[in-house]
Amino acid sequence: MIYLVAVIIVVSVLLDQALKWIVCNTLEIGQTVPLIDGVFHFTYIRNFGAAFSILQNRLPFLILVTVGITIALMVFLVRSRSTANLLMKISIPLIIGGGIGNLIDRIRLGYVVDYLDFRLIHFPVFNLADCCVTIGAALLVLGILTWDEGRSKKGKSDG
Repeated sequence: MIYLVAVIIVVSVLLDQALKWIVCNTLEIGQTVPLIDGVFHFTYIRNFGAAFSILQNRLPFLILVTVGITIALMVFLVRSRSTANLLMKISIPLIIGGGIGNLIDRIRLGYVVDYLDFRLIHFPVFNLADCCVTIGAALLVLGILTWDEGRSKKGKSDG
């Protein structure tokens, strides 16, 4: 399990940071490049808050919350390693990796680099780390709903 968790976290952080590096080094702030005109663009913005730009300019709070959630999720993963189902073993590292990706931006830059812009549905601009957190959270809900806490690593029931 440790390898799966580590690979998901490392890959999600590296992909997120690589895409942010490309955006920061090829686009000006506010510049947009249509990939599918009017539907999907790369748009470089700086987000000084959290999701949907809430909690603007609350950097220390956002950093502390991210660190706290990351630690809590890691502790949960370690404690449930023998009973966690596959969805949980995938979802939690996705959430952690996405959180770390945005945490790196907040610590290094003081803001989060966002660039994925779905204009067709007028959705706020976001990034790969946000996708990891969102997809991970959805999978975690499914994982919890299907979690049999009494089940051992080998799939045998305790009762």
